[in-house]
Amino acid sequence: MALTLCRLSCNKGFRRSVLHESLSSIKGQAFYSTASRTNAGSGGMVVTERRGTVMLIGINRPEVRNAVNQETAHRLLEELSAFDQDNNLNVAVLHGLGGNFCAGYDLKEMAHGPGALKLERDVCRGPGPMGPSRLKLSKPLIAAVSGYAVAGGLELALLADLRVVEESSIMGVFCRRFGVPLIDGGTVRLPQLIGLSRALDLILTGRPVRAQEALTFGLANRVVPDGQALQVALELAEQISAFPQLCLRADRNSACHAVFDAASFTQALQYEMDHGFPVIQAEAIAGATKFSSGTGRGGTFSKL
Repeated sequence: MALTLCRLSCNKGFRRSVLHESLSSIKGQAFYSTASRTNAGSGGMVVTERRGTVMLIGINRPEVRNAVNQETAHRLLEELSAFDQDNNLNVAVLHGLGGNFCAGYDLKEMAHGPGALKLERDVCRGPGPMGPSRLKLSKPLIAAVSGYAVAGGLELALLADLRVVEESSIMGVFCRRFGVPLIDGGTVRLPQLIGLSRALDLILTGRPVRAQEALTFGLANRVVPDGQALQVALELAEQISAFPQLCLRADRNSACHAVFDAASFTQALQYEMDHGFPVIQAEAIAGATKFSSGTGRGGTFSKL
């Protein structure tokens, strides 16, 4: 399934339709390179490493708690786009080097004036300030959260399917204090993930949220001891990567479509059937044969 941006339009009946536009088909926009810069030097603002079918993508600006500037945003967009197009990769893990996930956008860069930050207001024509926040990935992304994941850093964490969070981590809309709006999907994704009431609590107050509270909200999917988020996220990514991928992606993308794009319950069901039915021939019959032979009996996941 191709990496896409999504445009929502309303007709007279206020029904929403979705027009998917391939990033590569939008003229004049160089959003990403198709070649992932794997094993970038330790001095790069974004470093990557392949672990089999898993791609690790690390923000490498520890001196500013991994705050993102324009160059870092561009690199994150490149790497996540390249991951999504690489048929040899199944799952990506986004993390921060040096003890913090991401402290948001680099406000020192923004403070230089309006010209210092170039923004594309049409969300279908260009990236968000943090880089990849407007992407709709077709494959799973896991965020390994340590230290601070605040403001735009929280929005990057919300881009992920799952968040593995260290015990001392702090999440929150810290940009509330400085009049910096959430324009990287925070007001869109956060209410869908944890509900409007809890989302507004965080959005309006800007208060810090620690790992255990984030877990009760559903903002964190796993809480792990300090220093272990990346390792646990990698293990989780490898587990997910071992499953039959056509089926996994069809189910994942159907769930995302139902929440964000479907015009009605019936339309969501039809999308589920349209994308799930081809998987029966491609993977399900072989899977049923394995089960009949005794594999996976009793709910075991080993030796699948």
